[in-house]
Amino acid sequence: MSKVSEDITLERLKRLKESEDKVEFKEAKRNFPFAGGQHTDQIERRKCFLGYVVALANERGGTLVLGMTDPYPHKVVGTNFGEGELGQLEDEVYKRIHIRIDLKELYEDSMRVLVVTVPSRPVGKLIKFEGVPLMRIGESLRNMSDEEMFKILSETEPDFSAKICDGLSITDLDKSAIGILKDKYALKQKNSGFRTLSDEQILSDLDLSRDNKLTYAALILLGTQTAIRKYLPQARIIIEFRDSETSIPHDWRVEVDDALFIGIEKIWSEIRNSNASIRSGPYIYSVPFFNEEVIRESLLNAIAHRDYSLTSETVIKQFPSKITITNPGGFPKGVTLENILTINSTPRSRLLSEILLKTGLVERSGQGVDKIFSLTLSEGKPTPDYSESDLFQVSLTLDGKISNPAFYIFIFNTQKERNEDNKLGVHDIITLAKIRDGHQADLNPVVVGKLVNERLIRSTHSRLVLGDFYQKLVRDEQSPSIGTYLLEEVKIIVEVAEKSKKVKMGVFVKSFNKALNREQVKYLVDKLVEDAILMKEGKGSGTTYSLNERITISEDKMSKVVDMLNEKYKDQ
Repeated sequence: MSKVSEDITLERLKRLKESEDKVEFKEAKRNFPFAGGQHTDQIERRKCFLGYVVALANERGGTLVLGMTDPYPHKVVGTNFGEGELGQLEDEVYKRIHIRIDLKELYEDSMRVLVVTVPSRPVGKLIKFEGVPLMRIGESLRNMSDEEMFKILSETEPDFSAKICDGLSITDLDKSAIGILKDKYALKQKNSGFRTLSDEQILSDLDLSRDNKLTYAALILLGTQTAIRKYLPQARIIIEFRDSETSIPHDWRVEVDDALFIGIEKIWSEIRNSNASIRSGPYIYSVPFFNEEVIRESLLNAIAHRDYSLTSETVIKQFPSKITITNPGGFPKGVTLENILTINSTPRSRLLSEILLKTGLVERSGQGVDKIFSLTLSEGKPTPDYSESDLFQVSLTLDGKISNPAFYIFIFNTQKERNEDNKLGVHDIITLAKIRDGHQADLNPVVVGKLVNERLIRSTHSRLVLGDFYQKLVRDEQSPSIGTYLLEEVKIIVEVAEKSKKVKMGVFVKSFNKALNREQVKYLVDKLVEDAILMKEGKGSGTTYSLNERITISEDKMSKVVDMLNEKYKDQ
């Protein structure tokens, strides 16, 4: 958004004309209403601070000046509006209409003037006051007509990436990036001959150049660092790492201003990743905090959809188990938080997006948000969070912590048992996650019917729940511990000992299928001997183990083990 000019002065303000300079002057000496005041009449209510901010935003931005007279030349009379509360004023405006205003105080003697810079509304979007889009007409504020609203709603954003970048030449392009482009296009399109074409020819064939002039898409995809810094510095990606989510200063920072075909690899290499472990019976699943496909898709989505007319960069903020990707410009036209999974949007930079599709960096045109959701949910992680997005930025937060291990195992094993042409699709996984979380409304009946037939979901008491396999995983996940024992591990030992009267250590170790190493299994077995669950015979390599006789004569051996352990550890 535009900022209040640093060199703005009262003398300059006095000479401004409202119609020519997109500025509105109000005396607002005292008790100027923020949002309608005590008025009940709509016409009177809109003559307030928020009403004028809305109108100026709808007129593609402007300046509201409080504390100066309206007649030209404007005189300073002073205002107490927002005095000592500028931060709260900015926050309240953003809360009400999702616009970030900029404020500056000027003084003539002891009289205070408040200068408010209002940004333009996004292309194709209206800003409303109490449900009504406003515009200024002379001294009044009025409702927009249907024709005016239709004209705004029909606006389309020009394809920035298809614009010619004046001054950019083929010598400003990175040779290695062009090589990557050729390789990826040849592979994706199964056209090996593409690699043999001249650089000039491929740029022309892909519409990255017109009449020997290069587009901004060419710069973003293939430009050298020097060229990007010169012609489009906001195209760089900033990565910041913080050891804590409460930290304000970053602990580490890097700027990536390479051509996208080079930068995408560099960005992923800078992400600090580690694995989380999920245990299910004898098995341990290792799941990275940050899924590479999800991060790449999210980043490419941000690059294709961001507004390059804004001078802000795309920023990646990483914490140990969380990543937030923020890109300038709100959602593309027609996209909202409510329909983000169902609408197939048109990217702001269509040419750029087409190249990403033709070279296989993205699998299909549109948002790719459903892929981000399905992969994230499949790993038992929280739902991707776009809630901090507004009219001027899109913010995606990905939480790497596994919040539902059972769901990860459920999806993992279901997919493993299916043929490649019969894997669960995006909408299948999203539907399963909704049902898992108790959401019963607005489910696709076709998808639900398919999942019921496959016994992945079932109906119980007029509600849909996930199938028996998932329910068992949840029960196993919730199995209790006694003392320092995990009963799932004790159960494995008991089942092995039940099958043979004398068991050697190697058999116990093998039964854990590498979920525990030999030392861990030996510790567990020795502890069970100490607590009289197992009996030990022999020495060295001839040592064997068997169940305590009190257990072998029991009909339900595991229940007897639990009783014995509970008795021993009842006070712990």
